Formats: sequence, C-alpha cells, structure tokens
Amino acid sequence: MTQRLVSHLRYAALAMPNFDEELEFFTQHWGLTETHRDGDTAYLAAEGSPEPYIVRLRRDDKRIDLVSFGTKDREDLLKLADKLRAEDVQFVHEPRELTQPGGGFGFRVFDGDGRVLEFSTEVTLRESRKIREREPIPVKLSHTVFNSANLNESAQWYVDHLDFTISDSLVLPDGSELMHFLRCNSTHHSIAIAKGPHHSLHHMSFEMRGIEEWMRGAGKILRAGTRMIWGPGRHNAGDNTFAYFLSPAKNTIEYTTELQILDEDTWHPSRLDISQLSTQDQWGTASEMSELIARESFNDIDKGLFVAPPV
Repeated sequence: MTQRLVSHLRYAALAMPNFDEELEFFTQHWGLTETHRDGDTAYLAAEGSPEPYIVRLRRDDKRIDLVSFGTKDREDLLKLADKLRAEDVQFVHEPRELTQPGGGFGFRVFDGDGRVLEFSTEVTLRESRKIREREPIPVKLSHTVFNSANLNESAQWYVDHLDFTISDSLVLPDGSELMHFLRCNSTHHSIAIAKGPHHSLHHMSFEMRGIEEWMRGAGKILRAGTRMIWGPGRHNAGDNTFAYFLSPAKNTIEYTTELQILDEDTWHPSRLDISQLSTQDQWGTASEMSELIARESFNDIDKGLFVAPPV
C-alpha cells in the first residue's frame, strides 16, 4: 500500500461577490453551521464532522481561494514540505503556526494549475455529533472537483508531488480521458479533475448519513426553489449517489452518500466509457448526461490562479 504524507481532505474555501446570499443558502438550506465570522469571511462546519469548518466563504471576485488537506502529524507535514521544496513546487508560505479558527501548523503551495493548496496538522477539532436518522444535513465534505484545460497534466501533478493515486477514469468512446478520480486514502476519491475549457471549480460534494437522508436532503433543496442540474442517480466510478444543484453563486454543489471505500492492495483502476449509460448512472433515474448538463459545471474562469488569497 502507498504510504502517503497527505491523510485527508479538510475544507474548501471559495470567494464570491454575492457573499450574503451564498452564506444564507449554505446555512439556512444546505445544512451547514456558521461557527466563526471575521468581517466578510465566514467559516461553516458540518454537524457530523470534527473539522473546525469544512467550507470557508469570503466576499470578493469569484474564485477558489484554496483547498485544505490534513497530515497525520507535524513530522509528516515537515517531510511533505521538504519534498515539495526539493521538487521546486512554488510555496505561498512556509510551515508556520496558523491563525485561522482551529489554529494548527501548516503551509500553502500552488498546484500545477495555480490553485492554492493548504496542508495542516495539530488543528483543534470541534465537538461533532452523529447525524440523526432522516436528518437531511451533511455529515462532512466528501470531495472537491476541479475543471482543467490540461486534464492529464493537472492530475499527474497530484500523483507526482502528493502521491495521490488515480482510482478510476472516465473516457470518451475514442479512449481520450474526460475525468480522473484521485485518492489520498482508502476513500475512492478526495478530489477529481475534469476536462474543461478553462481552470475552475467543477463541484463540491457533501456526504450525507445514508440514502434516506440523501433523498430527504435533495427534496429539501428542491422545495427551497433551487434547481437540480443532474440527478438523482448513482455513479459507477465511486459507486456513490449524486444530486447536483447550483448555489446562488452558480457553483455546482452535490449531496452524495456511500462513496466507495477501497482495498488499496487489490484495487485496479478502470477506464469507464462515459457513453455507456451505466457509467453515468447505474440506476437510470437521472437524465442522460449531455453537453448542456456538462456545461452547467464549467463555471466561470477562476480569477485566483497563482494569486494567494488575502486570508
């Protein structure tokens, strides 16, 4: 089994001009809890996760501020920093004490496309709770997906520098790659990278307690007047359920559950033909994937590439 220095996904941080509208949606409808506010920056936790927060929202031009990952301890974090430095990865800042809610010790770098990645350890965790049966709120942040104009190069950066592993890939009938699912632990994917016209956020996904809670959550969001752009269904890659919506900032966000846990010693990645309907949706309940549906998640060009966020 691969011994990785990155242990898990922590949170995703986004900026958008309609901060108040986005914050209201995530707290009043999506099911996250605001735990800290610093002016025009809000920190949102999931009741089922011990992470201090799983989403950070900030008022600014629309962009991905950063995606944060954890390491097991300070020793692994410093080893990772040494590795990335030796590989000429560009640092935003060197390892230091962090001042954000939950504190910790960490550093930030730019990935190959210019997105900011944070790695941290010794974070003060919050008191989480078990999500109740039929409670339609997220347990945790499941995964984040990026659009990239350089799909294979973007994915290879995570393989080469962070020791992520490609779990499965989606391909077109001619064999050309459309999406790579990458893992940093036994969960099928913590990130994925999709082929797009530009670099941007494809979607953020939130894990629900189970099928019942996932369906009730999707119904709750529909009743709030938010449009479902694809779903409900069940993917082949990852074997997880999906229901995709557009937030007020026009970011695609997903409720999911039952994302596959792999036996890494025996798992072999598959190349799944997207033209096969069972690849798109095992159940056959979602609309067939089309160019129109795919376009919904192309999103706006990320304005934050190779620009460090102010917080």
